[in-house]
Amino acid sequence: MQDFASEFTRALSLILEGDSELWAIVLLSLRVSIFAVLISALIGMPFGAALAVARFRGRRALIILVNALMGLPPVVVGLLVYLMLSRSGPLGVLELLYTPTAMIIAQVVLVTPIMAALTRQVVEILAEEYSEQLRSLGVSRLASVPVLLWDARLALVTALLAGFGRAIAEVGAVIIVGGNINHVTRVMTTTIALETSKGNLALALALGVILIGLAIAVNAMVSALALRAEREGLSHA
Repeated sequence: MQDFASEFTRALSLILEGDSELWAIVLLSLRVSIFAVLISALIGMPFGAALAVARFRGRRALIILVNALMGLPPVVVGLLVYLMLSRSGPLGVLELLYTPTAMIIAQVVLVTPIMAALTRQVVEILAEEYSEQLRSLGVSRLASVPVLLWDARLALVTALLAGFGRAIAEVGAVIIVGGNINHVTRVMTTTIALETSKGNLALALALGVILIGLAIAVNAMVSALALRAEREGLSHA
């Protein structure tokens, strides 16, 4: 128990004293995850909105597929991205393997289905609510996508936060394509796994505290946005 207290005290010291190695890892983690979430949003949100309003054969099957992809096993995604980026793979010429870019690609693959599925759910409800108004204005289904996305912006921020929470906590895929290289691709989750196995519990605990803090902050923002959306819905009722 005393050993744990000692390691935890050292962990807090690393955080409060601004340890350069610790914060370099945190900043890289944030940079990779934020870029991945933004790219996922640019791909997944328009696709999810289009899927919500479009009507075509096979739409239901596509919705089921997108929902299923939300549960993609991270290590499988890491393996597939690794094969694509390896020297013998189709994108090997780009030499992206074991770089932050490879980690961003892996996270984009994981987060994009989440963005698409959550966006589809939100926009589908709005599309049904505003269908008569949009039809009276002569707005086609696909032309209504930007309007619906803008009206759903508050709920879509929640989707962004959910995607960020998924990305920042990822370890399986990023360790495969990033290699956990010191000062290059070492992020919070992979460092926690490595330093724990080495017995360097102070650094692992410090990163764990920061990671838990980020998770709490993200969930608090999601709850605040949900409460605000509920209040706005009551005020419009």
